[in-house]
Amino acid sequence: MKDAILILSGGMDSTTLLHEYKDRIAMAVTFDYGSNHNAREIKCARINCEMLDIPHIVIPLQFMGQYFKSSLLAGADAIPEGHYADDNMRSTVVPFRNGIMLAVACGLAESNGLRFVMIANHGGDHAIYPDCRAPFIDAMSQAMRHGTYDGITIFAPYTNISKADIARRGKELGVDYALTYSCYKGGEKHCGKCGTCVERKEALADAGIEDPTAYES
Repeated sequence: MKDAILILSGGMDSTTLLHEYKDRIAMAVTFDYGSNHNAREIKCARINCEMLDIPHIVIPLQFMGQYFKSSLLAGADAIPEGHYADDNMRSTVVPFRNGIMLAVACGLAESNGLRFVMIANHGGDHAIYPDCRAPFIDAMSQAMRHGTYDGITIFAPYTNISKADIARRGKELGVDYALTYSCYKGGEKHCGKCGTCVERKEALADAGIEDPTAYES
């Protein structure tokens, strides 16, 4: 039964969720909010939706790129290098990004007679990103349920698992991770040094997947 809308970035996690729950996903939405890597992610999101014959829409959120402060919105040179555990990775937070996207997706869900909004936040996000943590997802789901006639709620099955766990699911599903994009710098090739590139490498290695990613170094 097609009962859900998926927030699809075009990265590893949401693309895995797309493939794992393709039979439930009525439509996928990607938000263009002005990040360095948006354009390359959107291309990957579109390709995967076409493969699965799932309707895909892109909604512009230019106000975030214009008014919000984050290194993700400030060009490739502003992106710190290193692991997510490093303090400098906090600069990559886009304030309340998931809250804004979930709110818009909730409106889309109710407008299209759907009951769930899917999002692929995971355990590895918790240290840096407050709007990826279980308490926020639970609270936002409650707010959406109370704020809609149809009682829309969030389905976030990866909240308490690791990116490596997600990659293992993707391996079982046959997800082609060459058709995903992660690098926060947004170059033609992944930089291989920013937090999300490092995390991508580690997850694929832990899952026993030969890394298909083109890296600069």
